[in-house]
Parts: sequence; C-alpha cells; structure tokens
Amino acid sequence: MTQLLIEPARRIGCAEIHALTEVVKGAMQRQRSPIDDVLDAGLVNEEQYLRELAESLNIEWLVSIPPPEVPLPLREACGPRIALRHRLLPVAIEGEGDQKRLKLATFDPFNLVARQAAAQELALPIDWCMASRKRLHEALRRLYGVGADTFEQILEGRDFDYDHIEGGEDQANIIDQDDDEEASVVKFVNQIIREALDQRATDIHVEPLSTNLRIRYRIDGRLLEIAVPENIKALQSSVIARLKIMAHLDIAERRVPQDGRINLQFEGQTIDVRVATVPTVEGESVSLRLLNQEKFNLDKLRLEPYVRAKLEALLHLPNGIILITGPTGSGKSTSLYSFLSEVNHPDRRIVTVEDPVENKLLGVMQIAVKSDIGLTFAAALRSILRADPNIVMIGEIRDLETAEIAIRASLTGHLVFSTLHTNDALGGISRLIDMGVEPFLVSAAVRAFLAQRLVRRLCPHCKVPREVSDEDRRELGIPMNIAGQAYAPAGCDQCRNTGFAGRLAIYEIVLLTPAMQDLIAHSAHAQDIRSQSVRDGYLPMRGYGWHKVMQGETTIEEVVSVTSSDIGGAD
Repeated sequence: MTQLLIEPARRIGCAEIHALTEVVKGAMQRQRSPIDDVLDAGLVNEEQYLRELAESLNIEWLVSIPPPEVPLPLREACGPRIALRHRLLPVAIEGEGDQKRLKLATFDPFNLVARQAAAQELALPIDWCMASRKRLHEALRRLYGVGADTFEQILEGRDFDYDHIEGGEDQANIIDQDDDEEASVVKFVNQIIREALDQRATDIHVEPLSTNLRIRYRIDGRLLEIAVPENIKALQSSVIARLKIMAHLDIAERRVPQDGRINLQFEGQTIDVRVATVPTVEGESVSLRLLNQEKFNLDKLRLEPYVRAKLEALLHLPNGIILITGPTGSGKSTSLYSFLSEVNHPDRRIVTVEDPVENKLLGVMQIAVKSDIGLTFAAALRSILRADPNIVMIGEIRDLETAEIAIRASLTGHLVFSTLHTNDALGGISRLIDMGVEPFLVSAAVRAFLAQRLVRRLCPHCKVPREVSDEDRRELGIPMNIAGQAYAPAGCDQCRNTGFAGRLAIYEIVLLTPAMQDLIAHSAHAQDIRSQSVRDGYLPMRGYGWHKVMQGETTIEEVVSVTSSDIGGAD
C-alpha cells in the first residue's frame, strides 16, 4: 500500500517523497488509513494528489460537486450519522426500481471501516467515486446542515460525549451531563459556533420562524443562511436556553430583551461573544457578535500612504477632536482601537468610555457605560476629566451634553477620539451644529473628520482581470486619462465560490485647515465648505476606493454599493 500512496506524489512532482513515506508508514503502524495524515502534513497539493490517486485506483473523480437536485431522497438513502461520521457524501441515486444504485463519494478509499459501515447500513448498492476532502466537507454541510449528526443523536435519545468549545468555568455545571438530550444540545450549540468561527463569521443570528429555526452567519458583511437539520424547530427552546445560560442570562425571562457575554477558548484564541436576545412573536431571537481579542495597529488598516501620513500627523497633536463617521458596522471601532494602540505609550494616560467595551487594550483605562445606574457617556466624561487623562476616547457622541464635554476636554488640552453617525466626512460638521454645538466651537475644537465604509476583498486565489469601461469611470468619477487594471471575482474552493475573502475599509478624510475653520465659524454654505475642502486636498471616498480597485483589492461594484454621489462621490 505504501507504494500505491507514494506513486501519485511522484507523478505531481512532489519533492518530499522521503518525508511522505515516513508519514504513510507511521499511519500504517497505528493501523489507520494514512490519507488524512498525508493531507494534513501539507507535503502535497490535495486536489492534484487525490485526483492522481483516483486515476491509479480506477475510481471516478468528481471535478465539482453541484448542489443535489433531490436532497431529501439522498438524505434518506444515507443518513447524517453515517455520512458525517465516516465523511461519505451521497451524490446521486441512479437507475429505477430494483436497479437503483447510490453513488457515494469519499476522499479516502482506504477507509475500510467506512466502506463496511456503508455496505451494512445502507439499503442501496453503492457505486464509489472520489472528491477532494475540502469540497466533500463543504457539500456535507450543505446537504445535512450544521450539527446534523448530533441532532440525530438527540432525536434517538443517545448522547455524543465530547465538546469542541468550552464556555468558561461554569461549563461543567451548566447542564446535567447525565441527561442525554441536554448534553447533546451543548455539543449542537458548540458546533454552530465552531462552524461560524471556521467560516470567519462576525455574527450569528438564531431566529425563530413559524415552521423552522433559522440560523444565519454574517460573513464578509453579507448574511448567509446556513443549512440546518430538518425538524430543528423541535430544539428551538433548548438551543436558545443553552445560549442564554452560556451568556449568564435569565432563562425564565422571555418577555424583555437581554444582553450578556460569553468568553470562549477556540484553538488557542480567546473569543469574546456579545449576546443580545429580542422577544418576537415566534419566540426569542438571539444574536451573537464574535470578537477576536486581536492586536490593533495602523498597518492592519492597509491605509493609502496619503491618508496614513495625515492620520499620523493628527495622532501626534497635543489636543483637539478627531471624529470618525459612518453607519453601524462600518469598522469605526476597529479604527478607533488602532488609533489608540498607536498612541498608547507609558507617558500617556488614556481613558475610554464605551458602550460596550468590545476589546480590551493593555494599558488603557476602559469604562463601560451603564445607563441603568446613571453611568452615561456624559456622566463618565465629567468624572474622567478630573482623573488627569492625556487622551480620551468616547464611543459615540449622541447628544449635546456629550458633545459639549468633549469640546471642553479638547479646549483644555486633551486629545479626544470619538464617532458620529453621518453619511460622509463633511456631514459631521452639520451633525454637530444640528445637535446644538455653536459653529465657532466646532471650528475651534475639531481637527479632522474621517469617514469610512467596508467593502469585500477579492479572493487572491481566483480574481480575474476585467476591462474598465467609460461607464465604470463615470460611475466612480475617475478621469478618462487615468489608466489601471481592475479585477472581478471568479469563485473557488478557497472562498466558498463567492470570489471574496475578508473585508477592507475605504476612507475619506477632511482636515479643518484655517480656511475651513473660518468658513465653519461664519456658518458658510455647505457647498462653499466642500469646495474649500477640495482645495485643501480632500479626496472623496470613491476616489480612495478607485485606488483599491486598481490595486486588485476590491471591485468597482463593491465601491459603488457602499458609496453614492452624495457620499463622497465625485462632483
């Protein structure tokens, strides 16, 4: 068998034949199939190696696995327990009547345990084929849904006694581990969270519907409904109760919204999960925000050089207010934490007021707003200004009182960071004035407005060149004489066939130069202020996005989708 497993590697030009031989021998000594060890060792290209192996064994190779046209008959022909436990995918049912046969895909033709289990437990005769491990795993999730094996165990009243994610010190005492159903619900919920982390989701939404329990992940800013086992509605109460217990919420209270947190350890990482429940007519809906305890710095923002130079100059100012604007979910908190990390030095005292504290920064005094006991933004700010801070970060300026205290802090020698909800950078000026702040105070205290949006980043493995038409240029307001190469998404296994992997921010920055300050102080017309900002070097957000398009980072459509002619568009 060793020679049979090594030969495909030779045919694809693998240089690590000796190391691969040792991996195969080690697996065989442990009396297990070596395919997983060979692929996990990273010595061969998975797709090429398995395709060559299938050819040498004269087994059909599946170039792609399309979504099944008859998912229910396939699930009935091969149940989730055997399919997920042995990683066998029913691809098709071929033939009619007594001539029906089940086409079953595997990536490991040497797994005799799986072959014997399939032969004994499945009613139909089997025709075997092969596919890559990654594509097969993805297809299994689509066909059966996340946690389908555990769900079947619950329905049968038997338990699966292992967890992938620990939920804190109370994990062992939350649920009676002697109760089969409850212990399996623990694992089922853990599988939902683990799958979200594997897919780089930022949010999980558990939403009760009239006939189903819908689970959606937010991946790269887009909501994606995930496949779940049939009849999952029967577990609605148990799943929601489990999430509420993990977040230390009152499981008996279902009439009012509740907020909590879960601290998870996942593959050596600390994951902070913010949990929010909302009562609906079909039951409680639970939203989970997944926050990695990551390190923040300006390099991770991937700023264009001209924006970074302006920001670094602002961060070294002794006083003033720097405001970040944008809608919810546009990455403002990440930018704020990156700014704070840049100025976080032992000779500076930094104090923040946040609602809530999303990430903990070493050396920064962070205060969480608690409105129910009177600890509002304004109340906290009044206190911390007496605590000798050098730099103050306010999670959001929501009202006149908070704005006035922030302005007072900047005018008395403090550097202040905060956020506003406006459509663009210049809109921050009118927003403060609409709150009731005097124009002369805006011009005296604020140093800059920074607006941002998030766009999806092109997958580097499958992006393809595309032509830039005159219409594209007009859409972004780009002069016809500026050349460049744009790219489009294609889709591959690395990005779940979406063509995108991750997100990046696009920015526009407005500096309040002396000329701008004079216009604001005299309540000049908005168009005059915009014209002056352009003379001072202001580049609209679409112009910034164009640079990212030309660098192959994102697409024209992505930039257009988050900006418009009145959101930093070209004049």
